[in-house]
Amino acid sequence: MAIKGSLREASLADVCQLLALGQKSGCLSVADGSRFGQIYFERGRITYARIVNRRDRLGDILVREGVLAQRQLEQVLEHQAREPDRRVGELLVSYNHITKSELKHYIRLQIEEAIYHLFTWSRGNFFFEPDATPDEADLVVTINPESLLLEAARRVDEWSMIEKKIPSLDLLFDAEHDRIRSSDVVLTVEQEQILPLLDGTRTVQEVADTTRLAEFDVGKALFGLIHAGFAHRVGRKAEDTVRGREAELQERRNLGVAFYRTGMLEDAAREFQRVLELDYKDFAARYHLALIGLREQRYRDAVRQLRTLLEERGAHYGAFVNMALALRWLDRPADALLVLDEAEAVRPGVPGTELARGIALLHTGRYFQARSAFDEYRARLKPDMRPSADYFYFAGLNLAAMDQLNEAEALVAQGLDSHAVSAPLLLLLGVISERRGDLENADRSYRHALDEDPSLAQAHKNLGDVAYRRASHEESLQHYLRAAELDPRLGDDVFARIGNLYYKARSFDSAVQYWKKALQLNPDNAIVRNNLEIVAHASG
Repeated sequence: MAIKGSLREASLADVCQLLALGQKSGCLSVADGSRFGQIYFERGRITYARIVNRRDRLGDILVREGVLAQRQLEQVLEHQAREPDRRVGELLVSYNHITKSELKHYIRLQIEEAIYHLFTWSRGNFFFEPDATPDEADLVVTINPESLLLEAARRVDEWSMIEKKIPSLDLLFDAEHDRIRSSDVVLTVEQEQILPLLDGTRTVQEVADTTRLAEFDVGKALFGLIHAGFAHRVGRKAEDTVRGREAELQERRNLGVAFYRTGMLEDAAREFQRVLELDYKDFAARYHLALIGLREQRYRDAVRQLRTLLEERGAHYGAFVNMALALRWLDRPADALLVLDEAEAVRPGVPGTELARGIALLHTGRYFQARSAFDEYRARLKPDMRPSADYFYFAGLNLAAMDQLNEAEALVAQGLDSHAVSAPLLLLLGVISERRGDLENADRSYRHALDEDPSLAQAHKNLGDVAYRRASHEESLQHYLRAAELDPRLGDDVFARIGNLYYKARSFDSAVQYWKKALQLNPDNAIVRNNLEIVAHASG
C-alpha cells in the first residue's frame, strides 16, 4: 500500500525508520518545489538513493579522497557526454581508474551523502511506492538505515541552525578577506577551501560544486564565517543567469520525468509545460503530457496527442503501445490490435507488445487467441526477467473466462509468489473463489486486496455482491456506496443494487435517485426502468 504525507507532519528520518521496521521494499520519493529525491528500500534496508538534477558526486568524492586525478575525471566526463546512457562509475572501471570493489565502496558513500542531504529537507511531501526498484544500470548496495539515523539527526539539528543564515543555496556571499588575513583566526580545512570563492559572484551551490564538498559541509563552513562576522550575504543570483536555456530544459525534463514516475502528475505536467514554453518542439515533453492524459483517464485527449506526435515524429514504439492502451480503455480493442501491429513492426519481438495484444484479444472475447498471445509473451521474456503482475492478472482472468478455474487459480498463486502485494491479483483470486461458491475465501481475498489498495472500487463492489448473496443487506449497501464513491463509472448494476437495497429499507426517494443514476449509465436496463415505473405508479 502506498504511503504519503507531508514532511511538516513527519520527518524523513521517522518515515525511513518506519519503512525499516516494517521491512518494506520500494521507493520513497521526496519533493519540495523543484527539488526531488528518492531512496530505495529492499526488505527494510537502503539499496540506492538519488537527487534529481544534483551534480553527480561520485567523481567529486573520488577526487576529494585522492583516488582519482582531476584530469582522469575530466576524461571520463568527456566520454560520458558522448554516451550519456553510461554511468560514470561504469566508465571509471572500464578505464581501470578504480576496481569494481572500490566503485561499490564509493557508491555507498555517494548514497549516504545523498541521504544526509535529503534528511535536511524539512518542507515538501513524501510518497512511498511499494516494490519500485532502481534502474538496472544503478549499482545497488545494502545499508542498515539505523546506522545512518544518528548522523542524520546530528546534521538535521545543525542544518536547522545553518538555514537561519543560509536559507537557500542560490544565495551570494562575500568574505572580508583582508580582515581574515590580518587576524589570528584558525580556519577549518573546509573554510580554507571555500574562502577564495566567497567573492559575491558565486552561489553557495556553485561553491559546493567547485570545491567538490557536500552542501552540508559548505553550509557548515560558511555558517561559521558568517557567525564570526567574516562573511555576509550580498544577494541572490537571478535564475536566468544561473542556468542557460539548455541547462534549464534538461533540468525541467529530469524533474518532469521524476514527478511522472512517482505519480505526481500535476507537478510533472507543470514541468513539461514549462519545457514546451522554452521549446515547443520538445518530443519528450509532449510525449509525457500524452502519458499524463492517459493516467488521468482522459483517453480521447491522449489518443489525439499521440496521433499528433506520430504525424510529426513518425513511427514510435512507445506512442503506438500507449495509443493501443487508450483505445482499449475507450472500448475499441479492435483498433488497439491494429495499432499494436504497427508497434510490432517498429520493434519486433518485444514482450510487452504481445502482452498488450493478449489483453486486447481478451476484451474482444477471443480467449483462445488471447491465451496464445500470453504464452508468446512469456516465451519472449529473457531468462532473468520475471513476468509482470499485469500478465498474471489478465492471463488468469482469461483462463477464468474460459472456465478453467484450476489453471487460473494456479497462475494467480504463481503471480502472488512474485508480486505479493498486488491488489488486482488478490481481487482475481477472490473472483475465482466466488465463482466456485466459496464466499468465505472470496470475502477474505477481497479484504486483503483492500488492505493493499483501499481505493480499489471493484473490491468494494465484489464485497457488496458477497454480502448481498448472504442477505447481509446493510453491509452490502455500505460496500456498494463506497464503490460508487470511488468510481461512479463502475457500472449501472452497482447503482441498481443500491436502489434495490434502499427500496428494501423503504427509503423510496433514495431508491429512485440511484435507479435514475443506473439508467443514465445504461438506458437499456429494462429492470431498472420497470422499477421506476412501479414506484411512479404506486405514488399516484
